[in-house]
Amino acid sequence: MSNTTSVAVIGLGIMGAPMAANLVKAGYQVVGYNRSQEPINELVALGGKGAGSVAEAVKDADVIITMVPDSPDVVAVARGTEDEPGLIASAKSGATWVDCSTIRPDVARQVAEEAKAAGLKPLDGPVSGGEAGAIEGNLSIMVGGEAADLEAVRPVLETVGSTVVHVGPNGSGQTVKAANQLIVAGTIELVAEALVFLEAYDVDTTAAVEVLAGGLAGNRILDRKAASMIKREFQPGFRIDLHHKDMGIVLDSARAAGVAIPLGSQTAQLVQDLRNLGHGGLDHSALLLLVEQLSGRSNKNEGDAR
Repeated sequence: MSNTTSVAVIGLGIMGAPMAANLVKAGYQVVGYNRSQEPINELVALGGKGAGSVAEAVKDADVIITMVPDSPDVVAVARGTEDEPGLIASAKSGATWVDCSTIRPDVARQVAEEAKAAGLKPLDGPVSGGEAGAIEGNLSIMVGGEAADLEAVRPVLETVGSTVVHVGPNGSGQTVKAANQLIVAGTIELVAEALVFLEAYDVDTTAAVEVLAGGLAGNRILDRKAASMIKREFQPGFRIDLHHKDMGIVLDSARAAGVAIPLGSQTAQLVQDLRNLGHGGLDHSALLLLVEQLSGRSNKNEGDAR
């Protein structure tokens, strides 16, 4: 695709804003919409354009990217209301819609069918890599939909992601993302347990993480999260509230398929427990706080946890 391609980005939050910024830097004509005005202003300052509604943002777009919190948000953006037409009614025929949100696979299939009926080319393209990956433009994007539709917009997606893989028909991207969230939650929980275990023995945790990261236990959670976990710095990132939502998707999808996920179920409960304690706004690495509490260990840095 040429850089004359118009890209609408709906949802300029922690993930959507840096994705839009990278598209602007690459020379695409980017129009952004967000429910609050400040992220729109920031996009305009970078050289993009702002819109006052979903309909205004998407009406001339060749590619539409949505990045919103949950299934109901995607449905609302797609369908709109009687007073405010949504994406499906407002986008031009032949436009490609890539939903990068993390939602239920069945909802992804449902809105994809509605979009196809209106002449759009829908793809579910949830991402992994967190805020850092969005800023650096090296997200992993798992794409469900028609392979040919993906190839047509691959240059756009490769501007925001370094790994862009077609995984099957509509809804498949969301299924792979559910598996991703299962693995991430479980890994964060194990890293949290390991760190509390090491601290209980007065081990230099920073040194321990360095050597663990060089062996078979090495993983991206250790690389990206361990240092802030040790310091009890839990600014999101990816909020516990959102991972709680995602684990609900995992549990529902596993139940529907008859798949046992005993460790995943336990981790989902721990995520819920932390949320019930009032920590839903913290980064998901704050599972460390729950491990400390369950271990009966006082957090000397509790006042710094944020």
